[in-house]
Amino acid sequence: MALAEIVARVRAAEAAAGREAGSVTLIAVSKVQPLDRVIAVLEQGYRCFGENYVQEAAGKWPDLQARFGKVDLHMIGPLQTNKAKVAVDLFDAIHSVDRPSLAEKLARLAQERGRSPALYVQVNTGEEPQKAGVLPADLDGFVATCRGMDLPVAGLMCIPPEGEDSSPHFAMLAGMAARNGLGGLSMGMSGDFEAAIVAGATHIRVGSAIFGERAYAR
Repeated sequence: MALAEIVARVRAAEAAAGREAGSVTLIAVSKVQPLDRVIAVLEQGYRCFGENYVQEAAGKWPDLQARFGKVDLHMIGPLQTNKAKVAVDLFDAIHSVDRPSLAEKLARLAQERGRSPALYVQVNTGEEPQKAGVLPADLDGFVATCRGMDLPVAGLMCIPPEGEDSSPHFAMLAGMAARNGLGGLSMGMSGDFEAAIVAGATHIRVGSAIFGERAYAR
């Protein structure tokens, strides 16, 4: 477990970038992690976590929050439209709004409930055909569409192409956010979060560096 070390690195990166201490939110990504590792981080007092799968989160977090108290829970993986109803009740923020049909579903749910999680639009900065996300050329129009449905768009999210320098993608996302008057930047993971902080990230998503490598079922 390396939570304290990662927090120290985040604070050092904030200072090096001339940013205020605590201006970056560290999301501890607990997807597919053994329960004992998640509990160990909760026992250290940490209360901001990220999950990729609605079903896994729904089976885990209600009991953990009953035991440890309220947790700030972020949905950072692809969200199927048919699971949006469960997601809006479970998560405080959804980082993967990536298509009109999902935005429309979230808008209907927000109207029914009178509230909504904070929403981040996922941008496919590398224009990778296999990856979810709004293409950069379509981003301004999509944000305008979301706003037209009264959705609380808090910012943008990206996952740069694997094996590439992340910094240009972070800079691109920051520019698009500024152009659209959005303050939230969800970018940076275990291997590149310090570069993301330099580029203005407000939320970074770190999993294996905190919990250890995941053991996926075969």
